Amino acid sequence: MISRAELFAGAATYYARHRTDYGSEVVEHIAGELALDAASRVLDLGCGPGTLAIPLAARAGEVVAVDPSEEMLTEGARHGVPGIRWVRGDSSMLDELPLGRIDHVVMGRSFHWMDRERVLDDLDRLLPAHGAVVLVGPVHDPEEPPWEPVAQAVRRDFGLEWRANSESYEQTGRHHDDVLRESPFRRMESRCFTRVIRRSAEDIVGLQLSFSYSSPARLGDRLPAFTEALREALAAANPGGADWEEEDVTDVLIARRP
Repeated sequence: MISRAELFAGAATYYARHRTDYGSEVVEHIAGELALDAASRVLDLGCGPGTLAIPLAARAGEVVAVDPSEEMLTEGARHGVPGIRWVRGDSSMLDELPLGRIDHVVMGRSFHWMDRERVLDDLDRLLPAHGAVVLVGPVHDPEEPPWEPVAQAVRRDFGLEWRANSESYEQTGRHHDDVLRESPFRRMESRCFTRVIRRSAEDIVGLQLSFSYSSPARLGDRLPAFTEALREALAAANPGGADWEEEDVTDVLIARRP
């Protein structure tokens, strides 16, 4: 089985540069709902290059940022943000990691990679009574961005198929809230944040290279041909060359024990 770190090999720089952040409203909402202060310690599980860890570090005493990819951790650490401890590891080894005291856990677009039931059981042991599990990501059925059919066609030409983790919704039919409802963290509150974002053609090309199914590791020596084909397809679909506009909807699901 290919590990998540291997799937994302070579993608960290593109991930940090071309994936959008979650926006200040999302970060302030999380910080407020968790009542974060200088005494708070937060685990960012599956942190990537620190998309959540970096802004949350200014609101908590410490963020422990965990990811299986050394490249992602290096990309995040190079910003030199104080208050973050970067730890290599994954959700299957929580009991073995040097986490220390953890008050809350946040996961930004990473829970679907995990054995969700097992992780929640592990977190039930690790978190204090007031501890919350926060999932940040797209809503159940996100609207397809206008450039996606173009990118999808090029990916198909290159034989790049998206593959879901065996524990994910796509394989099991169980959304995250379905899993949470049967876990110790079954008291849930959800709020959606909507904004309009714009992407240039180069942003869209870079974004594809941040995904597990079209990462530099998956493309190998076909990388130049793929990026050239995608640029040509985007130009043909959008002759004026204007930025592509899309609606970005982020759902913040906060789960606590009853």
